[in-house]
Amino acid sequence: MNKSESIKELAAALAKAQGEMQNPKFDTQNPFFKSRYASLAQVRDTVIPVLSKNGLSVAQFLRGEENRVACETMLMHASGEWVSETFSVPVSKHDAQGYGSAGTYTRRYALMAIVGVVGDEDDDANAAVGGTDKGRRKQAQPDEKATVGTPPSAPPSAEA
Repeated sequence: MNKSESIKELAAALAKAQGEMQNPKFDTQNPFFKSRYASLAQVRDTVIPVLSKNGLSVAQFLRGEENRVACETMLMHASGEWVSETFSVPVSKHDAQGYGSAGTYTRRYALMAIVGVVGDEDDDANAAVGGTDKGRRKQAQPDEKATVGTPPSAPPSAEA
């Protein structure tokens, strides 16, 4: 992570903003993984007004690298303090649509990460390790209790 010399005011403003912020609504369907997620537009519509209200702004800079797209996301405070990080992903289709899609993906994930919101279903890393959605655990409903320490292969206690 890159940052200004001090991030004291930025950290206080971000803490306040996060207390007011909601996770974005899942407005898009991924037919390949049979999952839902929040589009970049939905994430921005959810977080930007709350950030702005608290003196925070975000800038994102895309750049092409060899077979990858990188996005530097900078979170800035009205005081001049800032933090930034770069996230890159491989490009699977080497044309304008492939690079555009990878750019949108990096912007969405980087924005969610830097402000601390969640905009996709948790598949317990199945997609990352080549698994299927069969191992996906049901998310706890408001009236269900999550069990701390449940092994990943075991269902939550509410389903037992």
